[in-house]
Amino acid sequence: MVLSILCFCQAHGKSIVSDTTRISALTGLKGSWNAKESIYRVASPRNDVPITVDGFVMPPFMGLTSWAAFTDGGKSEAMVMGDLVLFQDEVNPVLSVLLENGLQVIALHNHFFYEEPKVYFMHIGGDDSLSRLAGGVGKAFEKVREIRKAHPQLSTGFPGPKISGPSNITPTPIEELLGTEGEKKDGMLKLTFGRKTQMPCGCEAGKGMGVNTWAAFAGTDANALVDGDFAMREEELQGVLKSLRKSDINIVAIHQHMIEEKPRIIFLHYWGKGKALGLARGVKAALDTQKKD
Repeated sequence: MVLSILCFCQAHGKSIVSDTTRISALTGLKGSWNAKESIYRVASPRNDVPITVDGFVMPPFMGLTSWAAFTDGGKSEAMVMGDLVLFQDEVNPVLSVLLENGLQVIALHNHFFYEEPKVYFMHIGGDDSLSRLAGGVGKAFEKVREIRKAHPQLSTGFPGPKISGPSNITPTPIEELLGTEGEKKDGMLKLTFGRKTQMPCGCEAGKGMGVNTWAAFAGTDANALVDGDFAMREEELQGVLKSLRKSDINIVAIHQHMIEEKPRIIFLHYWGKGKALGLARGVKAALDTQKKD
């Protein structure tokens, strides 16, 4: 009965997100009210840096507009979904801001080929108080403006010294820390951790079928890079993201590799630079947030 009353009040009472002035103030963006769906959507066309796709100068109207749509929540006051248009040097600072302010990052990928400069799309969501969600979206847009004001020219690489010369990673400390023996080649080291899921055919897919987390190290012990892939259940994604960003490891893609598997597995690709053992500790911390099969 209580649930019925709550649903009736939400359906017939004033919508939380109809307070459009409040949302605009928190996000710093103007928007439009969709009365039919009770949604307030704010948008920000990406027109500060010229972008071409396949030689065509892309106007924001053609898919280069960041947006966030707010509606009344279920368990919480409000829900948000959105898509942010970002350049490479904006992705990880914005991702951290979103996670720190209660929003979820759901996907990160490209929408185009042959674009100049490269553009990435970060899909976001959340179910929380309207102030927290709209405020988090506003801080993400503030971070974009802050980056572009400080660096009008887009960055051409991650911060830190370049990795050059032959690799010479000492494997034993990393293997002991991560609890498994890795593959070695030309001074590099790669460690792989399997997960399991069931495919629609009833077959089990595991480590050898590509359902795995891996970390590959190159460079030297003092100046290394790590790249790899995390295989996660859906409920593990936000914890892994937060852990990797806390360790200053960069996220470069979030997407799926399969369809109709159970449990669903999300894949996250990453890139980090620093001391080899420090990077290994960052990978381990993220692994430790996951449930064990």
